[in-house]
Amino acid sequence: MSEFRIHHDVNELLSLLHVRGGDGAEGYIDLLQKHRTPYVTTTVSAHSAKVKLAEFSKTPEDFLRKYEELKSKNVRNLDPLVYLLSKLCEDKETLQFLQQNAKERSESSANTTSTTTTSFSLPQTSTKISMQELDELRKKLGNVTASSNPAEVTRKMLRDKHNKKNPTQPNPVFPNWVYDRPALLGDFITSPTPAGDPAVAVGTLPLPTQEQALVEDLLFVLIGVDGRDITAQPVLGRQNRSFIVDSTLDMSIKELVNRILPVASYYSTITRFIEEKSSFEYGQVNHALTAAMRTLMKEYLILVTQLEHLQRQGLLSLQKLWFYIQPTMRTMEILASIASSVDKGECMGGSTLSLLHDRTFNYTGDSQAQELCLYLTKAASVPYFEILEKWIYRGIIKDPYSEFMVEEHELQKEKIQEDYNDKYWDQRYTIVQHRIPSFLQKMADKILSTGKYLNVVRECGRDVTCPDAKEVLYTLKERAYVEQIEKAYNYASKVLLDFLMEEKELVSRLRSIKHYFLMDKGDFFVHFMDLTEEELKKPVDDIVPPRLEALLELALRMSTANTDPFKDDLKIDLMPHDVITQLLRVLAIETKQEKAIINADSTDAALSGLEAFSFDYIVKWPLSLIINRFAAAFALRQRMLNFVQNIQYYMMFEVMEPTWHVMENNLKTASNIDDVLCHHTSFLDNCLKDCMLTNPELLRIFSKLMSICVMFTNCMQRFTQSMRLERLSLEQGGIDGPPAQSEHAEEAEKKRLATKLLAEHADTIQSDAGFEATISKFDSNFSMLLLDLLDKLSIYSTNDCEHSMISIIYRLDFNGFYTERLERMAVERSQKAAA
Repeated sequence: MSEFRIHHDVNELLSLLHVRGGDGAEGYIDLLQKHRTPYVTTTVSAHSAKVKLAEFSKTPEDFLRKYEELKSKNVRNLDPLVYLLSKLCEDKETLQFLQQNAKERSESSANTTSTTTTSFSLPQTSTKISMQELDELRKKLGNVTASSNPAEVTRKMLRDKHNKKNPTQPNPVFPNWVYDRPALLGDFITSPTPAGDPAVAVGTLPLPTQEQALVEDLLFVLIGVDGRDITAQPVLGRQNRSFIVDSTLDMSIKELVNRILPVASYYSTITRFIEEKSSFEYGQVNHALTAAMRTLMKEYLILVTQLEHLQRQGLLSLQKLWFYIQPTMRTMEILASIASSVDKGECMGGSTLSLLHDRTFNYTGDSQAQELCLYLTKAASVPYFEILEKWIYRGIIKDPYSEFMVEEHELQKEKIQEDYNDKYWDQRYTIVQHRIPSFLQKMADKILSTGKYLNVVRECGRDVTCPDAKEVLYTLKERAYVEQIEKAYNYASKVLLDFLMEEKELVSRLRSIKHYFLMDKGDFFVHFMDLTEEELKKPVDDIVPPRLEALLELALRMSTANTDPFKDDLKIDLMPHDVITQLLRVLAIETKQEKAIINADSTDAALSGLEAFSFDYIVKWPLSLIINRFAAAFALRQRMLNFVQNIQYYMMFEVMEPTWHVMENNLKTASNIDDVLCHHTSFLDNCLKDCMLTNPELLRIFSKLMSICVMFTNCMQRFTQSMRLERLSLEQGGIDGPPAQSEHAEEAEKKRLATKLLAEHADTIQSDAGFEATISKFDSNFSMLLLDLLDKLSIYSTNDCEHSMISIIYRLDFNGFYTERLERMAVERSQKAAA
């Protein structure tokens, strides 16, 4: 889990629990990072935790019943959650807080409900309903009742979901008569009227006759047909089938019948499962599972047919039937149990395989049961492994029923250049946790990366196939999967890394970006700023972008940047926001404020070209995977040209250069594209952090300091220009009169321009008396903000162990000028805290 995700989750938890004060989220995040361990909940620890929670619960039976229900549904992370809850029960302080919080939340919810409760009553009507309207109402109610079959509703929902995702490839559908004619199914057809002649009770017959009648009835019931004296009860939802046996039957015979009837119940459960899950809507894995079950059921039906043959010959007694059916009973019980669990858990794809795999392992010690589950799992895993092979060997997903652990999302790859974070790599293909088979859980991330690597190369027009491709088969030995996936992963990593490093020249591209976004080419910036000074002084709406682009190209050709082979990819962009808003947009990624900040209207009504100016860089696919919009944050670096020289030196030579060299060295040892992404992201994060651009408080102070610097520069420029014009007027002995006839045309033009400029700056010349007061005000504001900055840097370097900030403190306060005042501020702060 990334640090940003931990930060987000901790903030959400604190918000839900209404926790305020203390160290805030940062304190908890530091504790989590320090005490995080790769602990895995074992079967033993999960059982102990379950027992502990049951003892703690006021209703242990309800708790255990709920646990078993969730376990049968194959709920992921159930055991880790139970273990966490058991640990919370041991912490009395935390438990008391949670109970109090739950009480407050329930009271708040009750108050909200009571204030919004609305009473409803049926409208009164004096008109009578006609017979025609009554018939129409009956028809509508009949249609609603007919369409309320839960199985049909589920199938329709799955069809709609698939058709929405793949509109050009609709699901194949069985014709309606398959579902509308129950006689085609292998299960019982229940009718309101009992079968047989009620006038003759079976209990009045002699015992041999009763036995023969019940043997005949049982042979029918075992294949899903009601007998004369044994009838099936209707099934509601996912209940098991139950039966009614004639109450007049002899007790000894009735006892044997009740022993055999569970097999008929198992048969009903299995048959209903096969008929329902064979539909295309439930996916290929369930379809393969039902096909394997159908094969086993054929053997069962063959046994029943043989027993019927014996019965016709008069050689089958009730005791013999019980003897012959016992070996099959265990098999039918296991099949029915698996069918019920898959049905209750609404399992598809990977979740079905997880359930089958867990059952296979749980039957260790029972060789017959384990062999049966192994057969089912192997059969069901075939379509899943076919999808897996295409993904890890070719980078292609063909998953029509949304069963595979990797899900594809429609994203445009070139849209990365318009976004601040790399959405394509993170969101085009994602892991769906509940679709991961438990035996592939440890390899899920490598499976995802393997296919993504190959897919990137494939989208660049290259057909890639792993040379070590072998068929993947289910086995209890997990090492077999690990070896095959490792080989595919290593091949995919090498192919993509070589493609980016050699053919696409990734390192050269990064060096090119360093020239412009990290100010590596100083002469280029001098040329560019000299050429564009007048243009960038204008309001942003008055600037002509093509003119700036032409000046940029001229500056590139006149400087050492001319040797850069990728210089033509550097462009100019005029941003709609100021520096603070730009940085906040970067910092707000994956937070609650992201949408609010992105959708907020711009409040910068009068941005100058210099404030709005930014460099842009064109990056083509697939290099845009690495060089994405996070790098644009460093375009803001150029806006600090007017800031203190020591800040510039610190950022350039104490942050960016060392961090760049670390990244370059790390790239040389990268073994796959994820390593490259990790090193590049780490470089960007470290630069942002050490340049103090990730702290909103420091960022605000920087913004004010820069504003004061710009205002002071503009003020001094106007004052200097006014003084120059005043001196010019004195030298020429006044410029208000018309030019002399002896003056040349050139002198006349200069005089006219000087007159115009002097008129424009008349107000400035008249206000010279307040010049000293203005300078004093600038000095006071700048000193106050600089002291505030040094004070905050001192606090963060001490509290957060940000030792890199100590360097900038010493650089700005090199002669101890601010030391005394900083110490005084620290004393005042400690006194306030003590009070």
